Parts: sequence; C-alpha cells; structure tokens
Amino acid sequence: MRNGSYLFTSESVSEGHPDKVCDRVSDAIVDTFLSHDPLSRVAVETLSTTNRIVLAGEVRGPSEVNGDLIEQVARHAVKEIGYEQDGFHWEKMAVENYIHEQSADIAQGVDAAGNKDEGAGDQGIMFGYACRETEELMPAPIYLSHNILRSLAEARHSGAEPGLLPDAKSQVTLEYVDGKPTRATSVVVSTQHAGDLDQDQVREIVRPHVVNVLPEGWMCAEEDFYVNPTGRFVIGGPDGDAGLTGRKIIVDTYGGAAPHGGGAFSGKDPTKVDRSAAYAARYLAKNVVAAELAERCTIQLSYAIGVSKPLSVYVDGYGTAKVEEAKLAKALQDLMDLSPRGIREHLSLSRPIYARTAAYGHFGRAPDADGGFSWEKTDLVEPLRNAFGA
Repeated sequence: MRNGSYLFTSESVSEGHPDKVCDRVSDAIVDTFLSHDPLSRVAVETLSTTNRIVLAGEVRGPSEVNGDLIEQVARHAVKEIGYEQDGFHWEKMAVENYIHEQSADIAQGVDAAGNKDEGAGDQGIMFGYACRETEELMPAPIYLSHNILRSLAEARHSGAEPGLLPDAKSQVTLEYVDGKPTRATSVVVSTQHAGDLDQDQVREIVRPHVVNVLPEGWMCAEEDFYVNPTGRFVIGGPDGDAGLTGRKIIVDTYGGAAPHGGGAFSGKDPTKVDRSAAYAARYLAKNVVAAELAERCTIQLSYAIGVSKPLSVYVDGYGTAKVEEAKLAKALQDLMDLSPRGIREHLSLSRPIYARTAAYGHFGRAPDADGGFSWEKTDLVEPLRNAFGA
C-alpha cells in the first residue's frame, strides 16, 4: 500500500460461504491423503449447490483413501461448518465423486528421478507480503475483516448466538493518514440468521463483535455501520448460491493490499507451488519485516513445470528497505532452498494441516504446535540480521 492519505477496503467471507465450503471440503480431502501418505499428490476441486457436492480432480495416493472414505470426509467437513438446513444438510446432500488418478504426463515432470530433483507441479508466479500495520505483520483491513467473522463464528459454534447461521461476509474500510491506518470509515457485515430475527436484532448481535475486534476508538459512525443491508438473509450457503474451490484468493491472502499470482491454494498438496511457494514467499517477506530490514516487503517467486529451482526471486521494499534488494534476494535464497522439495521440507508441509486454512485467511495466523501455519514463524530473523550485520 502507498504512502499518503486515502481509504482502503478489504473483505472476508466465513467458513459457511459457498466458496469456502468448497475450500474446506477440498482441503479436508488433502489432509486425508497426507495423513495416510505424506507423499500423496492431490488436486481436488469441489462444487457446492442446493443439497449437492460435486468432486473432481486427480490424485495419487494410498488405496485405502477410496470413494467411500472421501464421501465421509466431505460430509464431515460440511457438518463441522454447521450446515443442517433443508436446502443444504451434511447428511442429506448428494455427493458426486469424479476424482481420478493423476496424469502420467504431469507425474513424470514433477517426480524426482535419477539426478533430477522434484520439479514444480506447474508454471506460475507467487507473491508474499508483510507490513507493520498489525502485530501479525498483515494489512489491517483484511486482518480485521477476518477477525470479525471469526468472532461471530465462535459465538455461533459455542451456542452463545443460536440465531446466527453459517454464511457470512464482512468488509472493512480504513482511513490511512501518511500511509498508516487510523480508523474505520465504514464496516459492512452480512450474516445468515434464523427466520425469527429482524434486521435490528441481527445488528445488535453483530455490533459487539465489530467493536471488540476494531482497535479502541476506530469504530465508524453509526450511519456507516451496515448490517444485512438487504434487510433479510435467511436463505444462504450453497442453497442460496453455488460455490467453487479457489474463488476467494484475495480473501485468502492480503485483501488486495499486495499482488497475487492468480493461483488458488485449497485442494492442492504441498508439491504444488501455487500453494507452497506462496507460503514460502509470505514466510520470507514476514521475516524480512520482522528483522527490521524493511517496513513492508513483497516477494515474487516464479516457476516452470518440471523445473526445481525458481526462475526468479524478486524483492520489493517499497523504498523502505535498509539493504539492497538484490542482495536481500540472494541472502534469502542462501537461507532457504526454494525448490518445491526444499520448501516442503523447510516448512514441514507434508502434514495434514490444511483444512484449518480454508477460512479466515492463510496468513497472519499463529503457528500451531503440530506444524500448522509454519510459514508464519519468524525463525529467520537472526540469520537475516547476521547476514547484513544488523
């Protein structure tokens, strides 16, 4: 994001949003394969609509992960989200499975063989970003948007707010002064709700979740606080709109505050650089900012299918870098092997850690004890400072 004074907006969607239902199902299938065999290859897409889930894609993994188990996994994912509605119910929905074996042509390009290292699963460009707007080194608008919905979801799951239903969206607009966020100028929250609640009741249910998430004094004016602006949101989720895996890539990353290479994450095992290299780029950018070598940082990585090493590593410190960016790019490559295998091993990605990433952002989350969100660690801070005598 630039310097100066301006307004900037980011949105988030809840785990019950139709697209996020699909991301969750796809990632639950990835986790299932990896829990049986960490070297499984998975690329699974999900479509959701009224009382129906459709699965497609290609996999290579253990035979025990069969069609029956995959169906169970899909139903359990929908159940965990909380869908038990007439138009979308985890137990009553149809599950159509069109997943097939991985293409031999793709496999031979990606697999390690002889002197050939494991290659990238596809060509593409991936971006990572970090900045000092929040303690988690994330852009503030997307971080706040996620946390509003996470707070509402926790209240729904706990039973504290039984009138809330799974589908929801949020949008936060912040005013920046001299390049720094200072307050919210508007907040929009649309949440699915029980039919016996009116708009004013839903507004008061939502209000504390917004006020408690925003920094003190940041709440917008009452006329700029929009809750269910259409007046009613009872029919939601896949019954209200179809969903697809990978349609919320800006929600998944930086809310539009930084570039995106275009590839989605969910449904893909960690040999796919769409996912693993985007995690690596975030990891490196976060460590650069945490090491105080830049106030904000974008890193771009690029790959070719079947080729192990990145074709390019680009670092942009937006004029805030305290060292030469070309030297920084070299130092990062010295500290981390950016081949698909190197990323997977450095960040311990061949684990069943992905279903939890499917909603509320892949970045800005605390690393888990079991290796989840390992790309959020800042264990390169000291090596980076040492490399530049900082």
